[in-house]
Amino acid sequence: MAYTTEQIRNIAVAGHGSTGKTTLVEQLLFSGKAISAPAPVESGKTVSDYTPEEVEAGFSIHTTLSHISWNSCKVNILDTPGSSDFVGEVVTAFRSAESAVMVVGARAGVQIETMKLWRRLDKRNRPRMVFINKMDEERADYDAVLQDLRDKFDITLVPVTVPIGSAGQYKGVIDLVDQTGWARGDNGADETSMEIPADLKERIAEYRAQLIEAAAEGDDELTMKYLEEETLTEEEIRTGISEGLRANKVVPVFCGSALTNSGMKVFLDFLTWAAPSPAGLIEVAVAKDRTETPYVITSEAPFAAMNFKTTLDQFSGKLSFVKVMGGVLQGDTEFAIDRDGKKTRAGKIFVAMGKKMIDTDALVAGDIGVMAKVADAHTNDTFHAPDTYVHFRPLALPQPVYALAISAGSKKDEDKLNEQLVRVTEEDKTFTVTFDPETHETVIAGMGELHINTILNKIKATQKIEIETRPPRVAYRETITKSTEVSHRHKKQTGGHGQFGEVHIRVRPLERGEQYSFANEIKGGSVSKGYIPGIEKGLHEAMNHGVLAGYPVCDVGIVLFDGKEHPVDSSEMAFKIASRGALQEAMKKCGPVLLEPVMKLAVFIEDQYLGDVLSDLSSKRGRVLGQDQLGGGIIEIDALVPQSELLRYAIDLRSITAGTGSFEMVFDHYDPVSGKNAEEIIANSTYVHHEES
Repeated sequence: MAYTTEQIRNIAVAGHGSTGKTTLVEQLLFSGKAISAPAPVESGKTVSDYTPEEVEAGFSIHTTLSHISWNSCKVNILDTPGSSDFVGEVVTAFRSAESAVMVVGARAGVQIETMKLWRRLDKRNRPRMVFINKMDEERADYDAVLQDLRDKFDITLVPVTVPIGSAGQYKGVIDLVDQTGWARGDNGADETSMEIPADLKERIAEYRAQLIEAAAEGDDELTMKYLEEETLTEEEIRTGISEGLRANKVVPVFCGSALTNSGMKVFLDFLTWAAPSPAGLIEVAVAKDRTETPYVITSEAPFAAMNFKTTLDQFSGKLSFVKVMGGVLQGDTEFAIDRDGKKTRAGKIFVAMGKKMIDTDALVAGDIGVMAKVADAHTNDTFHAPDTYVHFRPLALPQPVYALAISAGSKKDEDKLNEQLVRVTEEDKTFTVTFDPETHETVIAGMGELHINTILNKIKATQKIEIETRPPRVAYRETITKSTEVSHRHKKQTGGHGQFGEVHIRVRPLERGEQYSFANEIKGGSVSKGYIPGIEKGLHEAMNHGVLAGYPVCDVGIVLFDGKEHPVDSSEMAFKIASRGALQEAMKKCGPVLLEPVMKLAVFIEDQYLGDVLSDLSSKRGRVLGQDQLGGGIIEIDALVPQSELLRYAIDLRSITAGTGSFEMVFDHYDPVSGKNAEEIIANSTYVHHEES
């Protein structure tokens, strides 16, 4: 069936780990007749969790795309992982979908990842719904979770479905819009309509009043009518809730049990009449001069699409997951890649059902699909019509927080390992591989220990190679605290031409972050201009290795104010050696100190762990900047902490908070380090300063 942009619904399924997201998706696919029967997660046969690493782990690692047809709409479903280690996959889904459903447990309620992901949706101003799952579990409590949501989030949360019973007495859900009951579909059966129990009618009236009030807030005309009549028709409720959702003023709340196929039908119906389609929505296009302009999603525009995810499949080759923003993508569509202007043709186009790729003739604006074997495509590329230029704002991915130095167990496997690591970076933009020229280490970085271990275990299993890891060396710096003047002469007689160069320099500390400055203040030509480049080279070489531990030198200002040369023996090399010696001599006199990188850290924890986390940060020489109560017992701690103390923080925090805490960090500045800490750094330095002779 061919769909218009207005018939597309793109929804991201997100939430804390173990809330039943994949089971929910499995039941949605079953309800939409996309699969013949839902598979339990532990079977390893769900549509979403199909990679070997996901089957073995028993939870989602990647965002998986699937779709169903419902009420003449195509619903694209992006199932996302719940662990913070794989948050990059969630960002991918949020970037591609017009709305999200946050899944929370009927017993656990709002958890840390729920709150963090909610904040990510806030940053994008994305409409969202909540599905309170596992209503059949012991101690399930719909009212308590609804109140928990209202306590934690400053927005109108309005029930659309409410449960009939809970835990062992759970029977199904009631649709508050049309006031019908739906019995759960046990043993793979569909949901069936049922009478609303008489003892629930008073409670239903209460909840429906909340629904009507929220609907009235969604539209000015409805507000006036509600104030006059204190009620709305079913159609008016739909209009108000739909407009409120799309404006991100209202969060509809659903409930059910994915495991027993309950709550699916009302939720899917709601998506088709209330959730936003991509039609007419505004994207952000970035021009070559970096100015941003609004871009309206429409099939009437020239072709444009964003490549939001890349996978490398052993059978299909490179797969580019794209969201079409403008025009229509067909097999013969010619397009250019914004990054280099290279032209190509689309070739085969698919829609995805997990790992299964299904041929399709076209994807309209707003739809999501897959292109095969576009060799030059990378994640974040924009594909556009050859006679236009469009670049869409890239994924707003978090910075990696956990790093390891890595090497192969044997030299012969180094190339194979590096090749595999680079492949991973193409698929996963929260995983980085860099070679540190200072420490001579290959350093990998990701979102946590689980993230890194998942990647390395896959490489070990598929490539049969040993991998060695260790904490990376920290990129310390050296600087000075005082000013001085020195002169240094380099003189060497070797028979025939000798070497001669003498420089006089003034050295002073600069403000942190200024790095380096050089000024030539020689008057009267005591040193010829032709030798000045050689002097600067010598100064740069001297700054590569400081006098304390051989770390690079920064924040030093140098003035060359005098010198001497010899008519025969002077050369650029002689002056380079002289200036290098002068700076080394000056640094010894200028109160040299070590500098260490300091990170800005944001830690997200439950309040019960506050004391332990603060104590741990103190032991790590951290300076707490502040605490922010995010609501519902969740706290954000902001601190400045030396990088050397955070090399294992992903592991430490998990241990302190029983796996519930998470954090983000970015480099902030360099700070002096002294005393025993400095002595240890100097003693453990691996730099060797080789003097040129």
